[in-house]
Amino acid sequence: MTAYWVARASIKDAVEYKKYTDLVPEILKKFGGRPLARGGDYRTLEGPETFERFIVVEFPSLEQAVACHQSPEYQEARKFRLNGVGHNELTIVEGGDATK
Repeated sequence: MTAYWVARASIKDAVEYKKYTDLVPEILKKFGGRPLARGGDYRTLEGPETFERFIVVEFPSLEQAVACHQSPEYQEARKFRLNGVGHNELTIVEGGDATK
């Protein structure tokens, strides 16, 4: 079943964060990931306005989404967005309607 990375970020050091965003597209592709939203204009309709960048990436399965995050390549790339570069949240959720 399709799964999605749903991420929110606030960025304090755009130069370091760009090092991360330059590496990630090829890593996502390796695991079948396809960015659906990666930055861009947004509106916060509910909740705190803590973040200014929103990312949604579609994967063929929950397993591939997790494998991408756990891969050595991604773990190396994500170092560029840690250590004071910004604040990030990432959740992986399966697609579909689980309430049925």
